[in-house]
Amino acid sequence: MQIRHESSRKETAQMNTEELRENFLIETLFTPNQIEWVYSHYDRVLTGGAMPLESTITLETHDALKATYFLERRELGIINVGGKGRIVADGVTFELDKLGCLYLGKGTQNVVFSSQNVENPARFFLLSSPAHHTYPNRAFTKEEASPVNLGAVETANQRTIYKYIHEGGIQSCQLVMGLTVLQTGSVWNTMPAHTHDRRMEAYCYFDVPENHGVLHLMGEPTQTRHLWVANHQAILSPPWSIHSGCGTSSYSFIWGMAGENKDFTDMDLLPIPALR
Repeated sequence: MQIRHESSRKETAQMNTEELRENFLIETLFTPNQIEWVYSHYDRVLTGGAMPLESTITLETHDALKATYFLERRELGIINVGGKGRIVADGVTFELDKLGCLYLGKGTQNVVFSSQNVENPARFFLLSSPAHHTYPNRAFTKEEASPVNLGAVETANQRTIYKYIHEGGIQSCQLVMGLTVLQTGSVWNTMPAHTHDRRMEAYCYFDVPENHGVLHLMGEPTQTRHLWVANHQAILSPPWSIHSGCGTSSYSFIWGMAGENKDFTDMDLLPIPALR
């Protein structure tokens, strides 16, 4: 488990490329038969990935959590971006196809991940935040996530948004999670940009074609910075930072948040001419 502390606005504005990547980019999410974790002090969110191959993976606690089991004081959102997978949580089996989501509430003790096909393994993106109340474990398919089509061809941002963990879907204590699929020919996400000082956010980019990438924009609106992101990599976005991207091809990304509230529309919108 990596542990990353906060970086202030002033620090971030002075960072070079290597420093930005060290603090905000998660380059390795999916390693065969183990769980990769990054613990961020932004709202104490854990971002990670699990890719089981020929064996199962058990969700273990870590000393940094000071907990007898991982979800003793936490909740966990899981979205599969790979082949068909299976999760057994306290003896209950959940089958997750690609783009399927599972929420596990505080108090779930035994969690085991597996793939149905080693040649096309499941890739479970994981996002966990502290929780003070127990909500029931629940799975959602992408069809149950009330898909919404947004954007236009003219602005190169035609996309479909799937909301999984939110006030109108799977209930949680703090977590909000969903994903966005850009249509062929569209490359922009979340533009005009926004911030939400009440919540941190994490992006996980996937289905980025080989030899392509996403130029992720971050930083204060008047001090923007950028990071080149590859397939199956993630970004940690501070509450004060914009989070937007433009790809060299169409792609998809998971967005997940935790913090002061769960209101998906709680955004401080920024006009494009105000960006610097």
